[in-house]
Amino acid sequence: MTVTRTVRPPDTAGGDHCGRLLTALELFRAEQAAVAERWGRRLAGVLSAGGRLLAAGNGGSAAQAQHLTAELVGRYREDRPPFSALALHADTSSCTAIVNDYGPDELFARQVRAHARPGDVLILLSTSGSSPNLLAAAAAGRASAMEVWSLTGPAPNPLAEAGHDRLCVAAGTTANVQELHLVAVHLLCAAFDAALAAGHRGP
Repeated sequence: MTVTRTVRPPDTAGGDHCGRLLTALELFRAEQAAVAERWGRRLAGVLSAGGRLLAAGNGGSAAQAQHLTAELVGRYREDRPPFSALALHADTSSCTAIVNDYGPDELFARQVRAHARPGDVLILLSTSGSSPNLLAAAAAGRASAMEVWSLTGPAPNPLAEAGHDRLCVAAGTTANVQELHLVAVHLLCAAFDAALAAGHRGP
C-alpha cells in the first residue's frame, strides 16, 4: 500500500511564515551574522578576564536573554569552565520589589547599577527597540562604564542608538525577529567557545 504525503503549499500560514523567515535569514547571514560572531569573541575576552555579562529583555526577549546566560554559565556544546552571566528578569523577588517601589521603567536599570562593574557587558534584547525599561538600563550601563550592546528588530530604533554596538534584525514580524535573535545567540556562543579554545582576547 502506497502512502501519499500531503505537502503544505507555500501560501498557507505556515508556508508564509517559513518563507518570511528564510528571506530574513539570508539577509541576516549576509549582513549581521558577523556582528554576533564579533560579540562572541569580545565576550570571551571580557569573561575570561573575570568580567560579567548582564542580559535583559521583556517577554520573549527575556527568554532569549536567559537562554544566552544559561549557555554561558552552563555550556553551549563542549564542556568548559562556567562564566558569570546574569539574566536580570530571573530574580522575581528583586523584580517585583523594584517595580512596586520604583516603577516598571527602573526594573533593569536598578539591577544594572547594583551589579555592573566597569568593563562588564550589558546586552539588551528587544524586538521593538523602544521599551522604556531597556532604554533606562542602557543609560545605567553606560553610566556604569559597561559595554552596552543592543540586539533589536529593524533599525532605526531608540535602543539601537542607546548602546555602544548594535545588531538590528531586518525581519518583518515579531516572531521572525525572535527566531533570528536565537540564531544570533547561538552564533555568539559558538564564537565565544572558539575564541576561548584559541586563546583569543581581542575584539
